[in-house]
Amino acid sequence: MEEFEQSASSEIEPATSQPFTKRISDISPGSVLRATAYPVLFLATLSVAMTALRYQWDPARVSPIFLIGVVTYLVILEHLIPYERDWRPDAEEWRWYGVYFLLTMAGGALAQGLVTTAVGVLSPADPALALWQEIPCALLSGSLTGYLVHRLAHTHAWLWRLHGVHHVPQKVNVANNGVNHVLDIVVEQGCVQLALALAGFSQESVFVVGLFVVAQGYFIHADIDVRFGWLNHALASPEQHRLHHSTALSQAGHYGADLSVWDHLFGSFTWRPGIRPVAVGLRDPGSFPGTGEIIAAHLHPWRRARKG
Repeated sequence: MEEFEQSASSEIEPATSQPFTKRISDISPGSVLRATAYPVLFLATLSVAMTALRYQWDPARVSPIFLIGVVTYLVILEHLIPYERDWRPDAEEWRWYGVYFLLTMAGGALAQGLVTTAVGVLSPADPALALWQEIPCALLSGSLTGYLVHRLAHTHAWLWRLHGVHHVPQKVNVANNGVNHVLDIVVEQGCVQLALALAGFSQESVFVVGLFVVAQGYFIHADIDVRFGWLNHALASPEQHRLHHSTALSQAGHYGADLSVWDHLFGSFTWRPGIRPVAVGLRDPGSFPGTGEIIAAHLHPWRRARKG
C-alpha cells in the first residue's frame, strides 16, 4: 500500500507542478522590464506632477530636470530591452544628438517662456473646473492641437522644410527625438500651449499636461521592445511611432504623439499587431542635409524657399 501511494504521488506531482514551473521559467528580467517599462514612466510622471503642485515648485526648474530623468531612464531601457540593436547611436551620432538636444531645449524654453506669459494673462484666476477635471480636458485639447499641427507639418510645404529635419535619421531612438529644427519646436509647442491658454485652462493643468506630453514624446521614440496591445488604440506607443517614421506611405500615419484617438478619428491609424516599418527615414534622403550638417539643416528651409 505504501509503495502504491509513493508511486501514485510520483506520477501526479510532475503533472500538476509542470505548468507552474513552466510559467515561472517564462519570467525573465527582460519580460519584467517590458511589462513595467511604461507603468514605471507613467507613475513617475504622475508623482512628479503631484509633488510639484503640492510644494509649489517652479515649473521652469522642474520640467528640464524631469526631462533629463526621462531620457536617462529610456536610454537605460534601450540597452536592456532593445527593439533594433542597429538603431543604437554610435559615438559620432551621440555628439550630433547632444547638440540637437540643447537646441531643442532652447526652442522649447523659448516657446514655454512666450506662452507662460500668455497663460498667466489669459488663464482665469478661478477656473470653472476643479484641477482633476481640468487635466483630462486640457490633455484632450492639447493633444488635438498637437495632432493637427503635426499633420499640417507633413502636408504644408514650408512647415515640412522645418519638420523634415526630424525625419532625416534612418533610426528611431530616444536620442534622435531631439533632432529638430528649433523653429519647428517653437511652432508646435507654442501652438499647443497657446491653445490651452486661450481655452482658459489653469497654469497647473498646463504644467501637468506638459509633463505627460514630454514623457510620451520621448517614450514613443525609444528603441525598446515593448508591446501595448489594446492600449495602442488609446495611447501613442513606440510600435506606432516607428511606423510614422516609415518610408512607406501606407504605413506612415500616427501623428498623435501622446494619444492615438485622433489618428483613429481622422483616418491616420495604421498599426496592426506585429507590423514593422519597411525602413525609416526620408523617402528622398537627398532632399535634406544630413543629420551631422546642423547649420545647413537650420538654414535649409530658406534656401529651398528661394529656389522655389
